Amino acid sequence: MESQIIAFCLLAMACTLAMAFEPSPLQDFCVADYTSSARVNGLPCLDSKLAQAEHFTYSGLHLAGNTSNPLGFSVTPVTVAQLPGLNTLGIALVRFDYAPWGIAPLHVHPRATEIITVLEGSIQVGFVTSNPDNKLLSKVLQKGDVFIFPMGLVHFQRNVGNGNAVSISALSSQNPGIVIVASSVFGSVPGIDDDVLTKAFQVDKSTIDNLKARF
Repeated sequence: MESQIIAFCLLAMACTLAMAFEPSPLQDFCVADYTSSARVNGLPCLDSKLAQAEHFTYSGLHLAGNTSNPLGFSVTPVTVAQLPGLNTLGIALVRFDYAPWGIAPLHVHPRATEIITVLEGSIQVGFVTSNPDNKLLSKVLQKGDVFIFPMGLVHFQRNVGNGNAVSISALSSQNPGIVIVASSVFGSVPGIDDDVLTKAFQVDKSTIDNLKARF
């Protein structure tokens, strides 16, 4: 009986882990049908007889993004929203462009692990482990270097050179999502109560109001 209970627990754990990630496709492909009103976890499938090569093709990652913003940073995503053939396949790509000293601010991908490759320049990357350690793991990457941001952990990228920098990332979800820490905390709609934020950050209300005004 004890061995049966252990086997059951292991099976339950395996099922839980399997459900934590996007399901494996049950057909060769499932081109996203943007026009369908069907409610599913993802996007419904276009009739496979209507599939074209264009559904699996994206052009534009060779083009530099516009970094003329306060962060000096630009994102060119290739998720299921841009490439319908990605639907159900559990992958996505992103091109990042950085002006000199531009930064991708602290953020989280709630549904994906990310692997970043530097194509040009020198980029500092880092992520913070979960409680209770909250350890920062950070490194300056050069052209051709690769780094991994585990799923759900706060991370950042920063160009530490005087020239432009470029990186490309692969993510383990067709729709990885992004939660920018500062925007989420100080720019939510409706806003989080000042009392909550002052206690959480151990600062006075004027500091919180100043931060909220920026977002």
